[in-house]
Amino acid sequence: MSEIEKRPISVEDIYNIAYVEEPSVSPDGRWIAYVHVTVDRTENEYRRNIWLAPTDGGKPIQITRGGKDTSPRWSPDGGTLAFVSTRNEKPQVYLLPVKEPGGEARPLTSMPNGATNPAWSPDGSRIAFLSPVNAEEREKEDRGEEAAPPEDKFEARQQKERRAYEEEKRWDPRLVWRIPYRSGTSYLDDRYAQIYVMPVAEGLEGDEARPRRLTDLDADYAQPVWTPDGEYILTARAAEPDGDEPWRTSSLYRIRVADGAEERLTDDSHTDSTPLPSPDGRWIAYRRFPEAKYFEILRLTIIPSEGGEPHDLTLEADLELAESVRPWANFKWTADSSALIFNANSWGNVEVYRVTVADGSIETIISGRMAVEELDLGPQGGIAFTASMPTNPSELFWMPPEADEPEQVSEVNKKFLDEVIVQETHELRFRGPDGLELQGWYLLPVGYEEGKTYPLAFNIHGGPHVMWGPSARTMWHEWQFHAARGYVVFYCNPRGSGGYGRAFRDSIHAAWGENAFPDLMAGVDALLEKGFVDPERMAVTGGSYGGFMTAWVVGHTDRFVAAVSQRGVYSLISFYGTSDIPSLISAEFDVEPWEAPEFLWKHSPLAYAHRIKTPLLLIHAENDFRVPIEQAEQLFALVRRSGGTVKLVRYPREGHELSRSGEPRHRVSRLNWMIEWFDTYCMPQKEE
Repeated sequence: MSEIEKRPISVEDIYNIAYVEEPSVSPDGRWIAYVHVTVDRTENEYRRNIWLAPTDGGKPIQITRGGKDTSPRWSPDGGTLAFVSTRNEKPQVYLLPVKEPGGEARPLTSMPNGATNPAWSPDGSRIAFLSPVNAEEREKEDRGEEAAPPEDKFEARQQKERRAYEEEKRWDPRLVWRIPYRSGTSYLDDRYAQIYVMPVAEGLEGDEARPRRLTDLDADYAQPVWTPDGEYILTARAAEPDGDEPWRTSSLYRIRVADGAEERLTDDSHTDSTPLPSPDGRWIAYRRFPEAKYFEILRLTIIPSEGGEPHDLTLEADLELAESVRPWANFKWTADSSALIFNANSWGNVEVYRVTVADGSIETIISGRMAVEELDLGPQGGIAFTASMPTNPSELFWMPPEADEPEQVSEVNKKFLDEVIVQETHELRFRGPDGLELQGWYLLPVGYEEGKTYPLAFNIHGGPHVMWGPSARTMWHEWQFHAARGYVVFYCNPRGSGGYGRAFRDSIHAAWGENAFPDLMAGVDALLEKGFVDPERMAVTGGSYGGFMTAWVVGHTDRFVAAVSQRGVYSLISFYGTSDIPSLISAEFDVEPWEAPEFLWKHSPLAYAHRIKTPLLLIHAENDFRVPIEQAEQLFALVRRSGGTVKLVRYPREGHELSRSGEPRHRVSRLNWMIEWFDTYCMPQKEE
């Protein structure tokens, strides 16, 4: 299709964009298993199926069709894929033979509360997995009373209905005894993820056929990982599981498979997670983060396999590991155990690096205008990874051993991209008020004509220590959509953002609004100097910390004619008492609310609500337990009662991830509310 025949991207294209997730290279290096994500418009849901892509350049093939399949894991011999499916509501581990096409998946687990995070033993005879259970259920298991669902379908349905009724009754009324007691979009209960081991052979009977639980604590265990000798399982859990916010410090543990004996490998001074043993068994690599110090950078660290003094491999280079989108390691050992491959944030891109264990030397091996999200390493050193780019929101890539450049092996968005106009992303370097170099990007509107001026949609990222760049997958469609509707789109990384080193991240400590605001305005001023933005038609928006800054901006300047603040923090004091991460406030501002309420109020956008004269649209999810909706309710009330123009859009059933993974129809609705609000004040001629 020629460029003339292509159409602008629309809000409805949410239904047309596909994504690639969870690449996993087969033991022989010939195949990459991955999850292909699409949107089902009719059912208003996402569909996830597992595909196989050959690394020699052949065409990918689909191997599951249930629409609810994730977490592909190769058996050591490459003949079977374990995966997790919710095709029968509760997640369970399934096994699919892949040596011959057309094999049928069989369920391995039938855990009453579900099973996730499968991990093959080195000899392929067993799989470790996680399943949440409470103390009473663990006691029943120990007595042999917790049986699998009945084989009779009628009896199984009756048992399921009885369990659902008993579960509802058990939490009416709901007792709260810990902090946090909510997470995501739901309340936490008294169940904790425990590690189980189960044989994969068919035809076993009695105890040999049942899963065996290795752990027995009121603590959530993380992804299990086998040691190369098959004798131990590595994991992480809260160092103090009985305390509030137990995740603030977590330690690595080694669990003996034979008897469940648990040995602690790291202390409680940091948040340690995602352990990964080296192939030779000498080392354990993991992610390390100082206790709840959000301004610190995430480090790649190693310790001896028996435990010992940690050695940070990336700290001296001031290199920040990219946040993993999965609960397992997003770094890999080379086959000879001499180095680790990982992705890290750097000046707007997410690149792939190699660090040598012996001397700590670091080299970049995959770079450019892309954001590498997930990666896996083949046996000969080839790298499979998923990435987004300015011209494509998601694809799968393969960089063969010894190659200099990666190859794209999927085309999940080819049909869509062949039909639409994709606007180029331009970099803008500018200076903050103190001369600090800052980085931003802009998109020109579809149909742009030199000499004309256009309205601006200024976007502010969340975090606060997030990094945006030209390949930000979660914003790709939104920015292209705003450009298609006639807006110049601008976003930048003010001080406090990730990707520019520890000092840059820490530069908004105890001063979120004051220190970032001048950088944001400097970015807008630099863009205005280019002459294509109409200064009388500028809108501002952001989510989470970006919502905080949106409210802060319009409370401190009237240069914007419209604002859309989403899932924002507006009162640091009440956020502390209602969020599932209250320690964010004490870590970022060095005080508890009772110690300095006036200080926290001064640093809250709510304190300046009476100044807001910019028409303000608030968007918030009713089940957002990260930033509860009371934040939006307070800002709405204060702006309204002080004479401002404000509306609040509330989304039922949704949480903090509404814009990224909420119900598709809600995501479409959200974008429509935003663009209509922008158009009302930035393009009033459309309303006539």
